[in-house]
Amino acid sequence: MSKQKNDEELQAAAEATEEDGASSEEMEQLLQQPGEKEIQEQLEDALAEAADLRDKVLRVAAEFENFKKRMDRERATMFKYAGENIFRELLPVVDNLERAVDQGVVDGVEAQQNLESLLEGVRLTLKSLLTVLDKFEVKSVTGVGKPFDPIMQEALSMEASDTIPANYVTGEFEKGYYYKDRLLRAARVIVSSGSQDK
Repeated sequence: MSKQKNDEELQAAAEATEEDGASSEEMEQLLQQPGEKEIQEQLEDALAEAADLRDKVLRVAAEFENFKKRMDRERATMFKYAGENIFRELLPVVDNLERAVDQGVVDGVEAQQNLESLLEGVRLTLKSLLTVLDKFEVKSVTGVGKPFDPIMQEALSMEASDTIPANYVTGEFEKGYYYKDRLLRAARVIVSSGSQDK
């Protein structure tokens, strides 16, 4: 029924064109309906284009997935060997400690001289280690003589002091350290309880 209606509309348009003085070629074009062959070609072209686009999308998705896997592998490797530079810098300190131990006992030299050599070697090694820590932005927290700070310090004991006011640090068991702007280890300290006379 719709085909018949469509044909009638085309016929009416052709008659109107004829009355307006249109050429026979224009009338033939109006009367000519798109053939099944044309529609089939358009459909095939659209399907081919859709298949091509689908293939491109699949390739991009596969490349992205490969990229993610490669980044995950590289990140895992980076984390696995993150401390490599630090340990490489610490190896000379180990070498210096070994040398200090070897120099600590020398045959034919008296004990006082051996001890002084050992102490000097340990001092140089400590200096070397502190230089390495400084290179990696590890800084010690100095707290002796300053007010006790529970964020940076851990009080292990209290002692009376006539010279240092209450709640001030009188001594350290272990120094505290910062790594860049983060507390690496809190200092373990002795805190003054004030004068003993109170």
